[in-house]
Amino acid sequence: MEAAVKIENRQQVLVVLAIAAVGLFVGVNFILTPLAGWWSGRAAQIRDLSAKVKDGRHLIQRETAIRSHWDDMRANALPANTSLAEHQLLNAVDGWSQSSGVEITSLMPQWKNDDTNYMTINCRVETAGDIGTLSKFLYELEKGPMALRVDSVELAAHDNTGQQMTLGLDLNGLALISNDTK
Repeated sequence: MEAAVKIENRQQVLVVLAIAAVGLFVGVNFILTPLAGWWSGRAAQIRDLSAKVKDGRHLIQRETAIRSHWDDMRANALPANTSLAEHQLLNAVDGWSQSSGVEITSLMPQWKNDDTNYMTINCRVETAGDIGTLSKFLYELEKGPMALRVDSVELAAHDNTGQQMTLGLDLNGLALISNDTK
């Protein structure tokens, strides 16, 4: 009789262990793992939202400076009329070349309609002179209020002493089509 009881107890223990193993397997794979993924996803979302709130607070603190900069950009932007804007840019480049003493060898403006609210004029400027006149030309360009950005600068020497140099610039000018303050 004792041997029969032990076998039944052993079978019951094995059944309980098998059920426990299946339950553990289901719990880990179908409950714990998805919950851990959901929890880490929520934690990442909370980090992203916290960073956005921090950025938003920073923008709110800098509102006055940002609005002032935007007003300056609007005031100094090129006109929406392409021929008038080209004329204004060409006159500015001519003025900078005369005040610095460089020689303009090439000037190629090209309009690009990027958006419904603004256009850009891309202009390739090639100049020649010595290092002093070329640096003065760059200084005049940068200190002016016109809404221009220098995208690239290429400087090359044409003699062994570096007295004759060329400067190639890619300029970008901003022309606002609408004056909305959105």
